[in-house]
Amino acid sequence: MNILLNCTGFEWDKHNSEKIWLKHKVSPSESEQVFFNLPLIVADAVKHLEKENRFYALGHTDTKRLLFVVFTVRSKNIRIISARNMSRKERKVYLSYEKEDS
Repeated sequence: MNILLNCTGFEWDKHNSEKIWLKHKVSPSESEQVFFNLPLIVADAVKHLEKENRFYALGHTDTKRLLFVVFTVRSKNIRIISARNMSRKERKVYLSYEKEDS
């Protein structure tokens, strides 16, 4: 999660934000909310390393919606590439971290 320490904002590509909304019904503000709520699980998205350093986050929105978010960091901005509801396997991992924070 050290990758996020120097980030000061978000950067959006209009096409990506529209695509995420149409395909997964996740708004840009919901995608951003996961970075402000704990627990937040961040890891390398290994299969994309050859293009740019990409990461994924498991987190929840202010309304407790569980999201899987793929992002990169450009300059000091988080650039969200994709966001969707967590899969069953991802929810299981995330909820185990949530119990540890309790």
